[in-house]
Amino acid sequence: MQRLKGMAVVFFLRILAFLPLSTARLVGRGFGEVLYRCRSRACAVAQVNLALCYPNADPQWRDRVCRARMTHLAQTAFETPGLWRHSMPWLHAHIVDIVGKNCFEASLEQDSGTIFLIPHQGNWEVAGLWIAQYTRMTSLYEPPKLAALETLVKTARERSGASLVPTNARGVAALLKAIKAGQSTGILPDQQPPESGGIFSPFFGVPALSMTLVHRLLQRCDARVVLCAALRKPGGWSLHFTEADGAIYSSDQAASLDALNRGVEQIVNLEPEQYLWEYKRFRKQPIGSPSVYDNLNNR
Repeated sequence: MQRLKGMAVVFFLRILAFLPLSTARLVGRGFGEVLYRCRSRACAVAQVNLALCYPNADPQWRDRVCRARMTHLAQTAFETPGLWRHSMPWLHAHIVDIVGKNCFEASLEQDSGTIFLIPHQGNWEVAGLWIAQYTRMTSLYEPPKLAALETLVKTARERSGASLVPTNARGVAALLKAIKAGQSTGILPDQQPPESGGIFSPFFGVPALSMTLVHRLLQRCDARVVLCAALRKPGGWSLHFTEADGAIYSSDQAASLDALNRGVEQIVNLEPEQYLWEYKRFRKQPIGSPSVYDNLNNR
C-alpha cells in the first residue's frame, strides 16, 4: 500500500512539473485559500505560532499573515515540481533580484569555506539549487518518508552540483571535511533537532530547541556564515544574502545559538507571510513547561 501511495504521489508531481510557473502559483493560491477558509490543521498551527512570536501585533494583522501564509504554502507545493524538472538556465531566468550579492560573492572568495543558513522561508529549494551552481556544496540529506520520492528529490537536488550526505556522524564528518577544503554547505537552521543535538534558545522570545550543529562546526573550522532566502516574487524569486550576527562565532554555545536564531528572525521579518509557520517549531519545551499545541491535539 505504501509503495502504491508513493507511486501515485510521484505521478502527480510529474504532472505538476509541466505547469507553467504562473499557472502553478495560481492553482496554489486557490488551494491555499481553501486551507485558510476550512481552518485546516496547518492554518491552526500557524495561528498558534504567530500569536506566540508576535504577541503584541494586531490580531487582524496576524490573521492576514496566516491567510497569506496558506497561499504561499500551497504555491510552494505546486511550483516545486517544476523547479525540480527545469534546467539551470530556467532558474537563472526566474531570479528577478539578488539582494546582498556582494555578501555572497565575498563568501566564495575566501578559502575557509562557507556555511549557508537557509531558513524555511519562501522557497528554500530555489536557494539551494542556485548556490550550488557557484560553489562545491555538501549538504545533509534525510530521505523522504515515501521511498518512491527519494530518486526524484535526490536527483533534483544533485543536478546543480550539490553532494548529499546522510544525517548521521559520517555525514557531519563529510560536511566538516568539505568546509575545511574551502567548500560550502547549506543547512536548514530552524528545524527542531533531536534532544541530543540541541539546546533551548529563544526564537522570537519563545524557548525553541535549536540545533547545535552549526556551533560545533564553527568550533572546528574558520568558515564564514551567511544567511539566505529565496522570496517569492512576480515572475520568480528574489534572493537575499546577509552576514550572520558576529556572536554566532562565539565559543559560548548559548551565545552562538542565540545569534543563529536572531539571524533566522531577521530573514523571517523580510516577509513573515512566506515563513513556515505551520511547522510545530515549539513542540519541545523545557521540562515543566506545558505544550503550546495542547489545544490542537483533537484536530
